[in-house]
Amino acid sequence: MDHTIRPMTAADRPRLVEVSRAADTLFARAGVHLPDDDPDDLFDQAAAVLVAGRPPVGFAALTVLDGAAHLEQLSVHPDYGRRGIGTALLTAACAYAQEHGSPWITLTTFRDLPWNAPWYARHGFTVLPEPEWGPQLARQWCEEIAAGIAVLPRVVMRRRLTPDRTTATGR
Repeated sequence: MDHTIRPMTAADRPRLVEVSRAADTLFARAGVHLPDDDPDDLFDQAAAVLVAGRPPVGFAALTVLDGAAHLEQLSVHPDYGRRGIGTALLTAACAYAQEHGSPWITLTTFRDLPWNAPWYARHGFTVLPEPEWGPQLARQWCEEIAAGIAVLPRVVMRRRLTPDRTTATGR
């Protein structure tokens, strides 16, 4: 199977809905009960959806919050887990965001689930303290709480995509 990362096409959509719902079963297996997911809304509102495979086995959906890229969802079908597909999607999402001028990429995730915040931390993300959230990111956080997603402790994380000028210049 080809795991090339590419933009989503209209023909991918039904399979990506299946991928999203199958990926959600990982949470249920861990005892985490989330509200039903309708990824169609996400696909309609995303700035970009990057897809792994033909047929698709995973995707990364990006939006823009506070003028920077936001990883709204990264999902890999459980049958294809632990093969580097999530890492490839994350790498492609970061590259896409950087190519489109974003200085960083943010996301919200569960703090303690091994395939959530700890996994993102291994890929260069750090917890972003609430005082550093922009108004759209803060609104996103509140919408997730209202939607019933915050069933376990969650965090906002960020990864810088461009060099920090103060570090690069020594000032």
